[in-house]
Amino acid sequence: MRKMLNTLYVTTQGAYLNKEGETVVVNVERETRLRLPIHTLGSIVCFGNVLCSPFLLGHCAENHVSVSFMTEYGRFLARVQGSVSGNVLLRREQYRRADCDKHSAQLARMFVFGKVINSRTSIHRALRDHGDKIGNSGIEQTVKSFSRYAERLLQEGDLDSVRGLEGRTARDYFDQFNHLIVTNKNDFVFSGRNRRPPLDPVNCLLSFVYSLLYHDARSALESVGLDPAVGFLHRDRPGRLSLALDLMEEFRPMLADRLVLSLINLGQVKKKGFTLTESGAVKMSDETRKEVLVAYQKRKQEEIEHPFLQEKVPVGMLVIAQAQLLSRFLRGDLDEYPPFLWR
Repeated sequence: MRKMLNTLYVTTQGAYLNKEGETVVVNVERETRLRLPIHTLGSIVCFGNVLCSPFLLGHCAENHVSVSFMTEYGRFLARVQGSVSGNVLLRREQYRRADCDKHSAQLARMFVFGKVINSRTSIHRALRDHGDKIGNSGIEQTVKSFSRYAERLLQEGDLDSVRGLEGRTARDYFDQFNHLIVTNKNDFVFSGRNRRPPLDPVNCLLSFVYSLLYHDARSALESVGLDPAVGFLHRDRPGRLSLALDLMEEFRPMLADRLVLSLINLGQVKKKGFTLTESGAVKMSDETRKEVLVAYQKRKQEEIEHPFLQEKVPVGMLVIAQAQLLSRFLRGDLDEYPPFLWR
């Protein structure tokens, strides 16, 4: 198993990153704030007005450290990376299967199966931890629906039907999401999923954490030699990394959604950390963004047992492990792609 490396998130506006020997240096107003050896990093993510020297970008490319640029509020802009790893035969097999609806449905149903099971587990955990505060009979019905969806997916071979079940899962799950918020309910009200732009603090948090997960999924796929733009559940669209979105599905409930719920229910984020713009979009403050990033990194450092590999791995390595299993399936080493099933 590959060693888990750190992601350096730079959110301070006006920061400048440069290279000194084998070290990445972060400067703010000509004062050095941080030094990190290049070999300890897997990627660098810059938010907003953050600059990098050309020498650092070249050094990162040579050392397989990707550098991503996002807006201050988490929308992806661009990415600098070195040569693509992996062999062409793996990518050709990926393209062949993506062009076939039957093979696409075979993989898509496993991505969605993981999402359904992990959504069910997410609700089960909420009921276990806060059952006395939730008390909504509709949640139990949703859990039963997820069990039916999972059974249907194992028999389903039609790609459109698989997508339909994914849509129902997302709809049913978010119909209950507001009930999973058990503290600060007046400040954090979720009435449905919205984005581009998010219209309330909960959706703002979800969109931001999803963008972090999207970045991790892309990096994981590229690390094993797969093309993150060519997916099976999500179809090709210019500017969209469809396979990264595919791989994200099984991790949205356990890594992103649960983190957002914890931040709200534990009072780690406050209503004052969000502002409503004239356009109606909700944006988070620098302090709140940093709080979310720290919590995300801490969550990735926790260990969990991988049910298929049967070994403990850091949560941050799970996406990489699934990308490796996906590549093994495409190479013919596995009969089926095993989604990560959260217990």
